[in-house]
Amino acid sequence: MKLLLPIDGSKNADRAVSYAIKYAAQLATLPEVVLLNAQWNVAAGNVKLFISQETINDYYQEQGMQALASARALLDEANIPYRLHISIGAPAEAICQFALAESVDQIIMGRAGQGTLSTMLLGSVVGKVLHLAECPVTLVK
Repeated sequence: MKLLLPIDGSKNADRAVSYAIKYAAQLATLPEVVLLNAQWNVAAGNVKLFISQETINDYYQEQGMQALASARALLDEANIPYRLHISIGAPAEAICQFALAESVDQIIMGRAGQGTLSTMLLGSVVGKVLHLAECPVTLVK
């Protein structure tokens, strides 16, 4: 079984990781766990005229690893092996594309706590994942 845990560095994401750890303990064999952080593409427009692609890639890597740090610590403490990946793009689409490409069996993610204005303007990542995902999605409160 392959579990995908989208991680944004929030407490909600940590709760999803804790849930996944308890869930994994109930399975006959340890699942393959993949941590995914999706970074918004900041290299739009003329940004590349002023900042090198290498600097932009370093930024994505640094921000992604920072967001994944707490989830990695929780899984390390529980002795559960994992892989990690940092994607670039709109988070919901990146999550669902990755899940499809990797043949993920289940997505486990925390419920987003966006404010109502940003949800109305941008839509919630969770709502979009629920709509786009082709595998089961478990939301952790």
